[in-house]
Amino acid sequence: MKEKNTNKEIIKRIFMELSKGNDEPLLEAMSEDMQWNWKGSGKWSKSFVGKKEVINDLWANVRTSIKQPYTVLVHRIIADGANVVVEMTGQNQTITGKDYLNNYCWICRLKDGKICEINEYMDTELVTKAFSD
Repeated sequence: MKEKNTNKEIIKRIFMELSKGNDEPLLEAMSEDMQWNWKGSGKWSKSFVGKKEVINDLWANVRTSIKQPYTVLVHRIIADGANVVVEMTGQNQTITGKDYLNNYCWICRLKDGKICEINEYMDTELVTKAFSD
């Protein structure tokens, strides 16, 4: 039987790979007009607009500030049409050796099989502690 190409299945495949430290499927699944929003009101709240900015600014920083490979433990995936919600915990360390086990909730919006938006909710206080000198 052929596997369905539903939005939930697309995200499940991406996170199956991300849990093994393979971020390429995530990056390949982004649309050119991708927007990634870190939600909140503090210094870590910002938006990255366009796939190029997401990869060159956001994800390049992930690759240089966190010991590679970047991995996550997925707790649940919930889908409703174009929106797929992923609740997860990072399984990482900073390059300085600090544990970085942030809890995340990503709301991914897909269009034509590509991720066009991620609204990311995380513990920003943990980010501050992990990445301050």
